[in-house]
Amino acid sequence: MDSTDRFGIGIRASRAILFLWRGIVMARKMLVDGELGQTIDEEKQYDFDLFVIGAGSGGVRASRTSAAFGAKVAICELPFHPISSEVIGGIGGTCVIRGCVPKKILVYGAQFRGEFEDCRNFGWELSDQIDFNWKKLLHNKTQEITRLNGIYKRLLSNAGVTMFEGEGKLIDAHLVEVTQSDGTTKQYSAKHILIATGSRAQRVNIPGKELAITSDEALSLDELPKRVVILGGGYIAVEFASIWRGLGAEVDLFYRKELPLRGFDDEMRAVVAKNLEGRGIRLHPGTNLSELRNGENGVRVLTDHGDEITADVVLFATGRLPNTKRLNLQAVGVEVDKTGAIKVDEYSRTTVPNIWAVGDVTNRMNLTPVALMEGTCFSKTVFGGQPTKPDYIDIPCAVFCIPPLSVVGLNEQQALEQAKSDILVYTSSFNPMKNTISGRQEKTVMKLVVDSETDKVLGASMCGPDAPEIMQGLAVALKCGATKAQFDGTVGIHPSAAEEFVTMRSITRRVAAGAKPKANI
Repeated sequence: MDSTDRFGIGIRASRAILFLWRGIVMARKMLVDGELGQTIDEEKQYDFDLFVIGAGSGGVRASRTSAAFGAKVAICELPFHPISSEVIGGIGGTCVIRGCVPKKILVYGAQFRGEFEDCRNFGWELSDQIDFNWKKLLHNKTQEITRLNGIYKRLLSNAGVTMFEGEGKLIDAHLVEVTQSDGTTKQYSAKHILIATGSRAQRVNIPGKELAITSDEALSLDELPKRVVILGGGYIAVEFASIWRGLGAEVDLFYRKELPLRGFDDEMRAVVAKNLEGRGIRLHPGTNLSELRNGENGVRVLTDHGDEITADVVLFATGRLPNTKRLNLQAVGVEVDKTGAIKVDEYSRTTVPNIWAVGDVTNRMNLTPVALMEGTCFSKTVFGGQPTKPDYIDIPCAVFCIPPLSVVGLNEQQALEQAKSDILVYTSSFNPMKNTISGRQEKTVMKLVVDSETDKVLGASMCGPDAPEIMQGLAVALKCGATKAQFDGTVGIHPSAAEEFVTMRSITRRVAAGAKPKANI
């Protein structure tokens, strides 16, 4: 018969409970320490608790938050330059140096063309000749990204993170080698290694591809082109089309599909295409480039339809590939997919237990705020004792074409694929108040997708001025599970475009679950 302890619990039962508790604690510790199915060598000494390869948005965030948890952290990054290569980059990464930030600066510059056109009916008298100084804008853009590069360095330094300038690669599961700009190498050991090397623009493999540029070079051109050809239908393509057209260039946009922005709501894609054409951009749907040739007056562009045009600049905006080729991943056992993206689990752990990866190098959801989220979750999991999975539900995003498109949640196509009940679609297309005076023929379009059974708002879209600013607020509502009734019960701000989201009372259409979406716009 089992004897009992002073609490009346059987000794055998007590031992079983203690054994179970120890197992739970050990399992949690194994997750945090990055060890699965093996004991941890507590006596092993490393130079750092964490070594991060890549100082873009995700790497910098993970470094700082890990250091805040008490970890000894180091990070390495290539030397700074606005245009990246295998041996140059810069602290701040793609977003800060050659992505979101400089692009948005150029978008601001390009928007003034429309403002000058619109202002006349508001009483402003402008001369027909308005000069634009590209070199001044380029200089100010470069000054700003240089300033931000310095701020990121100070943020890391103030967090106690050790910075190394050079190219990092793996030697083994706990050892990183950094090649400095003079060719010398140094090695550093770390208990955990985080890869956050981002991605790089790719070129289409056609004859004459070396005559084209990527988004890196597009942000740093010495001269503003007068004639531009863009290949691609994604957000980078339509953004640069808007930028160059706004700055006065003739723009031809070629893409393979019927509409640009594959993956976005089809109805909103059609709105963007109409707006691009309305701003003077020539669209070439269902068309690819077959060859580029040097010509006397520029680059001769040949299409797969047999047409030929001449351009000063040809931009390939045909996607990006993860930066993994030079990391020596295979030798260490870190697995990648067919695109070169690092395979990770729900906690951003690679196939090597103590090596992790966040951001575009994993090709999950390639957005700067997502990389920040992944970096924070990594730090909580590994050093904060709070295993945390990144949450990819209801992440808002924006396409900074002119005017911009912004969305959050499910588009109509996605909602119909996932729905168990009918989908209610609410749309509003209207002339913004400003356009009623300026005379610009460009409507703002808004859309809500609602579950008919739960009344939950599944997705929201907007194409029009200030769409990203408005959508950020709606993202909070969707994250909180807002219903259409709660939207309807919210008082609007008048007069504003945003109030339309809380005054859409009439259902545009009801679509049965699994049916194909229909567009009325």
